[in-house]
Amino acid sequence: MRNLLLLAFSVFLFQSASAQSKFPTVDKSGMDVSYYPANFPILKIQDKATEPLLARVLYSRPQKGGRVVFGELVEFGSVWRLGANEATEIDFFKDARIGNTKIKKGRYTIYAIPTPGKWTIILNRDTDTWGAFKYDVKKDILRTEVPVSKLSEPLEAFSMFFEKSNGNVNLVIGWDDSMVKLPIYF
Repeated sequence: MRNLLLLAFSVFLFQSASAQSKFPTVDKSGMDVSYYPANFPILKIQDKATEPLLARVLYSRPQKGGRVVFGELVEFGSVWRLGANEATEIDFFKDARIGNTKIKKGRYTIYAIPTPGKWTIILNRDTDTWGAFKYDVKKDILRTEVPVSKLSEPLEAFSMFFEKSNGNVNLVIGWDDSMVKLPIYF
């Protein structure tokens, strides 16, 4: 009888434990991260890093999926989180400068206000937020305009990466048929 009760209790515990281990569904807008220098974590573990880590951007990659992105899915003239889901965040591991504005080392949310010919890029102190629903202009530390370039082939997935350019670093942002470059000086 004791063994039967022990077996029944064990089955109950197993069923309870397995019922609590349900994995969440995979989001279609995958998270991604870009570093400057590119692939810094891999270079670091391989002892091949020749430059210090200067910046990193964390964002979700929405897909075009046959939609018209700019002007429809992403409204012209409205604050956009630069991706999907959580608002995109940028980390500076060293003080930087964007335009004439000095940016202190730290973590910021990065937004954009796209229009057909230019985007206003915004750095904001409010981090760990979803979308642009609680965007607060009073927490902006930077607003700068960058011109839009048209891509010869549309990008299916929203993408961001850093490139070295003439003594500075550009944060390159692209999706659908549009691309902008944000110059950052360290």
